[in-house]
Amino acid sequence: MPSAFLPDRAFVHVGGADADHFLQNLITTDLGSLAAGEARPGALLTPQGKILFDFLIWRDGDGFVLDTALEQQDALIRRLTMYKLRAAVTLSAGPQTGATAIWGSDDESGVADHRFALAGTPVRRIVGKVGEPGDASGYAALRIINGVVESGSDFALQDAFPHDILFDKSGGVSFRKGCYVGQEVVSRMQHRSTARRRVVIVAAEQPLPATGTEITVDGKPIGALGTVAGTRALAIVRIDKAGEAMSKGTAVLAADVPLSLTLPVWTGLAFPSAAAEDA
Repeated sequence: MPSAFLPDRAFVHVGGADADHFLQNLITTDLGSLAAGEARPGALLTPQGKILFDFLIWRDGDGFVLDTALEQQDALIRRLTMYKLRAAVTLSAGPQTGATAIWGSDDESGVADHRFALAGTPVRRIVGKVGEPGDASGYAALRIINGVVESGSDFALQDAFPHDILFDKSGGVSFRKGCYVGQEVVSRMQHRSTARRRVVIVAAEQPLPATGTEITVDGKPIGALGTVAGTRALAIVRIDKAGEAMSKGTAVLAADVPLSLTLPVWTGLAFPSAAAEDA
């Protein structure tokens, strides 16, 4: 049973009579479709529609748990407190830090990570350290294979829109519920189909350079490497530029390493130039 302990995770508990209404009008996730025992991605955005905080969210009795990066925990609580005003909402830091991810098992402990379920890889997430899990490298490799990005490793907060990290495909953003912070910008991107930066899975025939290395076409940057594991990585790139290069046979490089780029199958997306050629 493969598993990994993720020591850099922390938890924010949101409770009280107004918890559901409070979060529904604030974050990107549609809580009306969030089933018990399921963790979905979500974010709190800036008014300009960029990701200020990212997390996984699941139901915990009448309240919710937000699973976020340890370094974000205190700032996330402070930001949520700013919006609370007189709402009947309680906000508290979880007593534990770290999470265990388990895959390749029928174990029903914890919550099901919706991001991996979409890719056909059942992953359970449990608060704290369970059993004798492996280190985070196995989980990083699993994320790469399935096209699942996380802030810090793959993108910088306040530098990415929900579409950039596939929230429109992974259930991390709703276009049907009412207003939330940044909703107008995100909805405009959806309806005008202006999203061009997307997550890709990177492969090479030799070890890849470090996270943060620019990905270039004809010397011009189109993105940067995120999580790297040997000859595979995640990246967020301009898929219009990547598609054009691929259709022309122009090399896509990270430093001097030629790259092969694929979009995660579960998204249903295609590189624009490639799609036009197939039409």
